[in-house]
Amino acid sequence: MKRPIIEIDEEKCNGCGQCVLDCAEGALAIIDGKAKLVSDIYCDGLGACLNCPEGALRLVEREAPEFDEEAALAAKAKRDGTAQPHRPHGGGCPGSMARTFTPLTSGPATMAPAGSQDLRAQVPTWPIQLRLVPPTAPYLRGANILLAAHCAGFALPNLHADWMRGRVPIIACPKLEDNEVLVERLTAIIKQGGIAGITVLRMSVPCCGGLDRLAHRAIEAAGSTLTPETHIVQL
Repeated sequence: MKRPIIEIDEEKCNGCGQCVLDCAEGALAIIDGKAKLVSDIYCDGLGACLNCPEGALRLVEREAPEFDEEAALAAKAKRDGTAQPHRPHGGGCPGSMARTFTPLTSGPATMAPAGSQDLRAQVPTWPIQLRLVPPTAPYLRGANILLAAHCAGFALPNLHADWMRGRVPIIACPKLEDNEVLVERLTAIIKQGGIAGITVLRMSVPCCGGLDRLAHRAIEAAGSTLTPETHIVQL
């Protein structure tokens, strides 16, 4: 099967081991001073390990056997000399597990008033960080995507009511994140999700224009005919 899987640039890798710590499945190991993918079946393709200080890791889409969580955790437990942990959440970092909180066709979300202790999520799907969104997530099938700048959520008081109704929110920052990684992930999402539309919501600052370019590059790479609709938040 063709699916996202980690790829390591050994020339960039300095063997710091950050990726090994970030990978909950034990798919990575430091061998001869370099990070190595132990086995394709141990990699869930969610990209929790992409926080590499040297930019040596990226997700690619290639032929690979299906992720086997049980095998991955059993092997990790054996290497660590510990009992295999119970993992009811279904694989990967618990915070990156794909979830749907509310129907995408529901009315505007109701935000908790200032000072309230109600901290229940008001997003329709999770995760929302582009680098963490699984391209195979069921909620992406035929979805309309809201590709928003990180700042948009704080800049627009009615973001939920005006922009997130009926859309799958995905956020990214072209200034602070590796754009090649973002393009690869969005390309995979468009290819596998049968995306119906993309709305880009960005700030008026010049650096945020990269969000537009990111969307267009991913659409072209995916061979899609989508035309993103861009809206700019004026500062």
